[in-house]
Formats: sequence, C-alpha cells, structure tokens
Amino acid sequence: MAAVTSVCVYCGSSDRGLAAHHEAATRLGTTLAENGIELVYGGGRIGLMGIAADAALAAGGRVVGIIPRHLETVEVGHGGLSELIVTENMHDRKRAMFERADAFVSLPGGLGTLDETFEIVTWKQLGLHDKPVIIADIGGYWAPLRTLLEAVIDGAYAKPNVRALYQIVETVDDILPTIAAAPRPCRPAIADLI
Repeated sequence: MAAVTSVCVYCGSSDRGLAAHHEAATRLGTTLAENGIELVYGGGRIGLMGIAADAALAAGGRVVGIIPRHLETVEVGHGGLSELIVTENMHDRKRAMFERADAFVSLPGGLGTLDETFEIVTWKQLGLHDKPVIIADIGGYWAPLRTLLEAVIDGAYAKPNVRALYQIVETVDDILPTIAAAPRPCRPAIADLI
C-alpha cells in the first residue's frame, strides 16, 4: 500500500471502559505519532477519543478533531489539538473524517462507533472508496460483532466476499502492519456521492 499519512480512529467517548481499552487507545495514539501518521478522530477530549488524542499529542503527533457543533459541548471538544474542525451536523463530520483519512480503525466503543464502522464498511461495499478498514478486537470486545457479521453472511443477506471489506486484528501492534499489507487503493474516493 502507498504510504499512509493519516488514520481515522473511531472509538468510545465514555470514560467507563476497561483499562485494557484505555491502554489500547494510548498505544494507538502513540504509535501513530511515532510513525508520523496524523490521527483524525471525533474531536472529543473524553473517553477513548481523548486518550488516543492526548497520547498522540504527547508523542509529538499531529491530531485533527472533527466534531459537530451540537456535540462540541456534550463531548467536550478538545481545545489542545493541532486542528479542531467544527461541522454543522453529524453527516458533515463523517464526510470530513472520511476525506481526511487514508485508513480507518475501530477501537472499542458504543453505538456511535458501531454506526461509523458500519457506514465506512458500507461505503466501501458500495465502491465509494477502497481504503483499509481495521476493527481492533481488543480483549475480544468485538466478538459479538464478528458473530453478527457471520450471521448476516450465513443468512444470505451478504455475500461471503464482504469479509474482504474489513480486517479484524486483536492487538494495536497489528494495526499498522495490517494497513501496510492492504491492497493499494486503485480508485479515488467518491466523496461527491456521500
């Protein structure tokens, strides 16, 4: 794959997650910064989002937060980022995150993380992009998601080739090698259709 300069990270905004998830967010933020890769994320300063951003900043990395105006207060927009983009709505946020990233990583999170993950995989299925999508199954957190995805395939609502739309890894250390091993995107992203 061509050199990746930015990775969008989807993850939880809750501070209640497991310590292992906090450690994974710290490790991912640090790893991206140490490899000169910009972190693009949801713009909050709480939960795994804030942990990943703070770790990347502490390691000298560039961090771009993208947050919709109505969530800037709720998710406590991070004031110490390299760049904070405030969008008018959630759709504009997702599109901006998509446009700024060369690859996508989902850490543990809640409904918002699920929404973002499913949407970016669906956009890939529809041919709107062919960027790598990595699901980081830290401590087995996404095991129920894996079971659900297989049930969708087994139920004939998706073809088995949808498994190629995403890769599942079990550790943060597997993320960048998996992205590096992904096929090089062969077409430009079609942001106009999103």
